[in-house]
Amino acid sequence: MSEFIAVERRDKICEIRLARPDKRNAITDAMYAALADALEAADSDPDVALAILHAEGRTFTAGNDLKDFIAVATSGHAHRMSSVGRFLDGLTQFTKPLIAAVQGQAVGVGTTLLLHCDLVFAESDAQFSTPFAELGLTPEGASSLLMPARMGYSRAYSMLAFGEAVSTDAALAAGLINEVVPSSMALERARTAAATLALRPPRALAITKKLMRGDQDAVRTVMVTEGEAFYAQTKSPEAQAAFMAFFQKILSVEPAQP
Repeated sequence: MSEFIAVERRDKICEIRLARPDKRNAITDAMYAALADALEAADSDPDVALAILHAEGRTFTAGNDLKDFIAVATSGHAHRMSSVGRFLDGLTQFTKPLIAAVQGQAVGVGTTLLLHCDLVFAESDAQFSTPFAELGLTPEGASSLLMPARMGYSRAYSMLAFGEAVSTDAALAAGLINEVVPSSMALERARTAAATLALRPPRALAITKKLMRGDQDAVRTVMVTEGEAFYAQTKSPEAQAAFMAFFQKILSVEPAQP
Protein backbone atom coordinates (compact mmCIF):
# COMPACT_ATOMS: atom_id res chain seq x y z
CA MET A 1 0.00 0.00 0.00
CA SER A 2 1.39 3.41 -0.97
CA GLU A 3 2.11 5.84 1.85
CA PHE A 4 0.01 8.37 -0.07
CA ILE A 5 -3.16 6.26 -0.09
CA ALA A 6 -4.93 5.87 3.25
CA VAL A 7 -7.72 3.35 3.87
CA GLU A 8 -10.00 3.65 6.88
CA ARG A 9 -13.04 1.64 7.97
CA ARG A 10 -15.99 3.41 9.56
CA ASP A 11 -18.45 0.68 10.48
CA LYS A 12 -19.54 -0.74 7.10
CA ILE A 13 -18.04 2.13 5.10
CA CYS A 14 -14.56 1.99 3.57
CA GLU A 15 -12.95 5.38 3.02
CA ILE A 16 -10.13 5.55 0.48
CA ARG A 17 -8.18 8.79 0.74
CA LEU A 18 -5.60 10.44 -1.50
CA ALA A 19 -3.02 11.66 1.02
CA ARG A 20 -0.45 13.68 -0.90
CA PRO A 21 -1.73 17.24 -0.40
CA ASP A 22 1.69 18.91 -0.76
CA LYS A 23 1.74 17.65 -4.38
CA ARG A 24 -1.95 18.41 -4.95
CA ASN A 25 -2.63 14.69 -4.68
CA ALA A 26 -0.92 14.01 -8.00
CA ILE A 27 -1.14 10.25 -8.57
CA THR A 28 1.97 8.11 -9.01
CA ASP A 29 2.30 4.53 -10.21
CA ALA A 30 2.51 3.26 -6.64
CA MET A 31 -0.63 5.20 -5.74
CA TYR A 32 -2.55 3.68 -8.66
CA ALA A 33 -1.55 0.21 -7.50
CA ALA A 34 -2.62 1.01 -3.94
CA LEU A 35 -5.95 2.41 -5.13
CA ALA A 36 -6.56 -0.77 -7.13
CA ASP A 37 -5.73 -2.91 -4.09
CA ALA A 38 -8.06 -0.85 -1.88
CA LEU A 39 -10.99 -1.14 -4.29
CA GLU A 40 -10.48 -4.88 -4.69
CA ALA A 41 -10.29 -5.42 -0.94
CA ALA A 42 -13.39 -3.32 -0.24
CA ASP A 43 -15.44 -5.04 -2.94
CA SER A 44 -14.52 -8.53 -1.73
CA ASP A 45 -15.06 -7.82 1.98
CA PRO A 46 -18.57 -8.91 3.02
CA ASP A 47 -18.44 -6.51 5.97
CA VAL A 48 -18.01 -3.48 3.69
CA ALA A 49 -21.24 -2.03 2.33
CA LEU A 50 -19.76 0.72 0.17
CA ALA A 51 -16.75 2.97 -0.38
CA ILE A 52 -15.99 6.68 -0.40
CA LEU A 53 -13.18 8.23 -2.45
CA HIS A 54 -11.88 11.54 -1.12
CA ALA A 55 -8.70 13.55 -0.69
CA GLU A 56 -6.71 15.64 1.76
CA GLY A 57 -5.98 19.31 1.27
CA ARG A 58 -7.53 21.83 -1.09
CA THR A 59 -7.26 19.75 -4.29
CA PHE A 60 -9.09 16.51 -5.04
CA THR A 61 -6.32 15.53 -7.44
CA ALA A 62 -4.18 17.28 -10.02
CA GLY A 63 -4.25 14.04 -12.01
CA ASN A 64 -1.15 12.09 -12.93
CA ASP A 65 2.17 13.04 -11.45
CA LEU A 66 3.64 14.02 -14.80
CA LYS A 67 7.29 13.36 -13.90
CA ASP A 68 6.41 9.87 -12.75
CA PHE A 69 4.10 9.37 -15.72
CA ILE A 70 6.69 10.37 -18.32
CA ALA A 71 9.46 8.37 -16.64
CA VAL A 72 7.47 5.15 -16.78
CA ALA A 73 5.65 5.75 -20.07
CA THR A 74 8.94 6.35 -21.89
CA SER A 75 10.84 3.54 -20.17
CA GLY A 76 9.61 0.87 -22.56
CA HIS A 77 7.86 -0.98 -19.75
CA ALA A 78 4.11 -1.34 -19.43
CA HIS A 79 4.11 -1.67 -15.63
CA ARG A 80 2.60 1.72 -14.99
CA MET A 81 -0.03 1.22 -17.63
CA SER A 82 -0.97 -2.02 -15.87
CA SER A 83 -1.26 -0.16 -12.54
CA VAL A 84 -3.52 2.45 -14.08
CA GLY A 85 -5.43 -0.29 -15.87
CA ARG A 86 -5.95 -2.22 -12.63
CA PHE A 87 -7.36 0.88 -10.96
CA LEU A 88 -9.67 1.78 -13.84
CA ASP A 89 -10.79 -1.82 -14.18
CA GLY A 90 -11.42 -1.87 -10.44
CA LEU A 91 -13.77 1.07 -10.85
CA THR A 92 -15.79 -0.69 -13.55
CA GLN A 93 -15.96 -3.94 -11.57
CA PHE A 94 -16.85 -2.42 -8.20
CA THR A 95 -20.22 -3.93 -7.34
CA LYS A 96 -21.04 -1.81 -4.29
CA PRO A 97 -22.04 1.86 -4.12
CA LEU A 98 -19.07 4.15 -4.78
CA ILE A 99 -19.24 7.75 -3.59
CA ALA A 100 -16.81 10.59 -4.32
CA ALA A 101 -16.30 13.78 -2.29
CA VAL A 102 -14.59 16.45 -4.39
CA GLN A 103 -12.97 19.75 -3.47
CA GLY A 104 -10.82 22.10 -5.54
CA GLN A 105 -9.47 20.82 -8.83
CA ALA A 106 -10.27 17.41 -10.30
CA VAL A 107 -7.87 17.13 -13.25
CA GLY A 108 -7.65 14.36 -15.85
CA VAL A 109 -8.28 11.03 -14.16
CA GLY A 110 -9.65 13.05 -11.24
CA THR A 111 -12.60 13.85 -13.49
CA THR A 112 -12.86 10.64 -15.52
CA LEU A 113 -12.96 8.42 -12.41
CA LEU A 114 -16.11 10.27 -11.35
CA LEU A 115 -17.91 8.74 -14.33
CA HIS A 116 -17.66 5.41 -12.53
CA CYS A 117 -18.96 6.68 -9.19
CA ASP A 118 -22.60 6.32 -8.21
CA LEU A 119 -22.79 9.55 -6.21
CA VAL A 120 -20.53 12.61 -6.48
CA PHE A 121 -20.70 15.50 -4.02
CA ALA A 122 -18.61 18.52 -4.98
CA GLU A 123 -17.82 21.67 -3.05
CA SER A 124 -18.80 24.96 -4.63
CA ASP A 125 -15.21 25.84 -5.56
CA ALA A 126 -14.54 22.54 -7.36
CA GLN A 127 -13.45 22.53 -11.00
CA PHE A 128 -13.30 19.64 -13.44
CA SER A 129 -10.97 19.37 -16.42
CA THR A 130 -9.61 16.78 -18.86
CA PRO A 131 -6.54 18.42 -20.51
CA PHE A 132 -5.42 15.33 -22.40
CA ALA A 133 -5.29 16.91 -25.86
CA GLU A 134 -3.23 19.83 -24.54
CA LEU A 135 -0.53 17.32 -23.64
CA GLY A 136 -0.84 15.44 -26.91
CA LEU A 137 -2.72 12.62 -25.22
CA THR A 138 -6.10 10.94 -25.72
CA PRO A 139 -9.12 10.11 -23.50
CA GLU A 140 -8.85 7.38 -20.86
CA GLY A 141 -11.04 5.65 -18.31
CA ALA A 142 -13.73 4.95 -20.95
CA SER A 143 -14.38 8.69 -21.00
CA SER A 144 -14.73 8.66 -24.80
CA LEU A 145 -17.81 6.49 -24.25
CA LEU A 146 -19.15 7.61 -20.89
CA MET A 147 -18.78 11.38 -21.21
CA PRO A 148 -20.90 11.70 -24.38
CA ALA A 149 -23.46 9.32 -22.88
CA ARG A 150 -23.63 11.37 -19.68
CA MET A 151 -23.19 14.91 -20.99
CA GLY A 152 -24.06 14.77 -24.67
CA TYR A 153 -21.55 14.75 -27.50
CA SER A 154 -21.10 18.53 -27.83
CA ARG A 155 -20.30 19.20 -24.20
CA ALA A 156 -18.11 16.10 -23.92
CA TYR A 157 -16.12 16.98 -27.03
CA SER A 158 -15.61 20.55 -25.83
CA MET A 159 -14.36 19.31 -22.48
CA LEU A 160 -11.99 16.73 -23.98
CA ALA A 161 -10.69 18.88 -26.85
CA PHE A 162 -10.26 22.21 -25.05
CA GLY A 163 -9.43 20.85 -21.62
CA GLU A 164 -10.84 23.95 -19.96
CA ALA A 165 -12.04 23.78 -16.38
CA VAL A 166 -15.76 23.28 -15.82
CA SER A 167 -17.47 24.78 -12.76
CA THR A 168 -19.62 22.85 -10.31
CA ASP A 169 -22.77 24.47 -11.69
CA ALA A 170 -21.87 23.37 -15.22
CA ALA A 171 -20.88 19.90 -13.98
CA LEU A 172 -24.20 19.60 -12.15
CA ALA A 173 -26.16 20.67 -15.23
CA ALA A 174 -24.22 18.15 -17.34
CA GLY A 175 -24.94 15.28 -14.94
CA LEU A 176 -21.30 14.80 -13.95
CA ILE A 177 -22.01 15.37 -10.26
CA ASN A 178 -25.05 14.87 -8.03
CA GLU A 179 -24.93 17.83 -5.71
CA VAL A 180 -23.04 21.04 -4.95
CA VAL A 181 -22.27 21.55 -1.27
CA PRO A 182 -20.66 24.40 0.71
CA SER A 183 -16.90 24.60 1.18
CA SER A 184 -15.39 21.88 3.38
CA MET A 185 -18.67 19.94 3.43
CA ALA A 186 -18.22 17.37 0.63
CA LEU A 187 -16.87 14.58 2.82
CA GLU A 188 -19.49 15.16 5.50
CA ARG A 189 -22.24 15.02 2.87
CA ALA A 190 -20.73 11.85 1.39
CA ARG A 191 -20.61 10.24 4.82
CA THR A 192 -24.26 11.13 5.47
CA ALA A 193 -25.30 9.54 2.17
CA ALA A 194 -23.09 6.52 2.85
CA ALA A 195 -24.62 5.98 6.27
CA THR A 196 -28.08 5.84 4.68
CA LEU A 197 -26.99 3.46 1.92
CA ALA A 198 -25.23 1.21 4.43
CA LEU A 199 -28.66 0.45 5.92
CA ARG A 200 -30.12 -0.66 2.60
CA PRO A 201 -30.20 -4.36 1.66
CA PRO A 202 -26.81 -4.89 -0.06
CA ARG A 203 -28.00 -7.36 -2.68
CA ALA A 204 -30.76 -5.00 -3.79
CA LEU A 205 -28.21 -2.19 -4.17
CA ALA A 206 -25.81 -4.44 -6.09
CA ILE A 207 -28.53 -5.56 -8.50
CA THR A 208 -29.75 -1.98 -8.95
CA LYS A 209 -26.25 -0.83 -9.81
CA LYS A 210 -25.68 -3.71 -12.22
CA LEU A 211 -28.95 -3.01 -14.03
CA MET A 212 -28.29 0.72 -14.27
CA ARG A 213 -24.67 0.38 -15.34
CA GLY A 214 -25.55 -1.97 -18.17
CA ASP A 215 -22.91 -3.79 -20.19
CA GLN A 216 -19.65 -3.20 -18.35
CA ASP A 217 -17.83 -5.52 -20.75
CA ALA A 218 -18.42 -2.89 -23.44
CA VAL A 219 -17.01 -0.24 -21.11
CA ARG A 220 -13.94 -2.37 -20.43
CA THR A 221 -13.44 -2.95 -24.16
CA VAL A 222 -13.46 0.79 -24.80
CA MET A 223 -11.12 1.30 -21.86
CA VAL A 224 -8.61 -1.17 -23.30
CA THR A 225 -8.78 0.48 -26.72
CA GLU A 226 -8.30 3.90 -25.14
CA GLY A 227 -5.35 2.59 -23.12
CA GLU A 228 -3.60 1.31 -26.22
CA ALA A 229 -4.11 4.61 -28.01
CA PHE A 230 -3.03 6.58 -24.94
CA TYR A 231 0.16 4.59 -24.44
CA ALA A 232 1.06 4.79 -28.13
CA GLN A 233 0.46 8.52 -28.11
CA THR A 234 2.86 9.06 -25.20
CA LYS A 235 5.67 8.10 -27.59
CA SER A 236 4.51 10.40 -30.40
CA PRO A 237 6.53 13.49 -31.38
CA GLU A 238 3.60 15.81 -30.63
CA ALA A 239 3.18 14.43 -27.13
CA GLN A 240 6.92 14.65 -26.46
CA ALA A 241 6.87 18.26 -27.63
CA ALA A 242 3.84 18.98 -25.44
CA PHE A 243 5.56 17.47 -22.40
CA MET A 244 8.64 19.62 -23.00
CA ALA A 245 6.53 22.74 -23.46
CA PHE A 246 4.65 21.97 -20.28
CA PHE A 247 7.84 21.64 -18.24
CA GLN A 248 9.25 24.83 -19.73
CA LYS A 249 6.04 26.64 -18.91
CA ILE A 250 5.99 25.70 -15.25
CA LEU A 251 9.79 25.83 -14.81
CA SER A 252 10.45 24.79 -11.23
CA VAL A 253 6.86 24.10 -10.29
CA GLU A 254 6.21 20.43 -9.59
CA PRO A 255 4.21 18.96 -12.52
CA ALA A 256 0.94 17.21 -11.91
CA GLN A 257 -1.31 16.77 -14.95
CA PRO A 258 -3.46 15.27 -16.30
